[in-house]
Amino acid sequence: MALMITDECINCDVCEPECPNQAISPGEQIYEIDPAKCTECVGHFNEPQCVQVCPVSCIPLNPAHVETPQQLLAKFHRLQAAKTAGAAPAPVSASTPSAPAPVPADRPSPAPPGAPPRA
Repeated sequence: MALMITDECINCDVCEPECPNQAISPGEQIYEIDPAKCTECVGHFNEPQCVQVCPVSCIPLNPAHVETPQQLLAKFHRLQAAKTAGAAPAPVSASTPSAPAPVPADRPSPAPPGAPPRA
């Protein structure tokens, strides 16, 4: 089963960063769990991490989304495949160091940044 967050949630913000599938997000009044992304941490951990860190125990199983352990594992594999397929290399920006341009063979390579000048 996917998990759900009940209205006992105190919006303490500890569950959201613990979810390896990014299934938890702020709702209008309390945090919410997307059942399409929740695997109860199957494939990542032995126990649901949000349940482990919740200080008010407001994250039970969601009876509207009954799933077997095998179904949760299959969902984990689908989510991982989608994440891998959607992963693109980060664009190079001014703040991203790039590889130095090749130096022609007839010229010595420049000194690395911070190195004393060559004689």
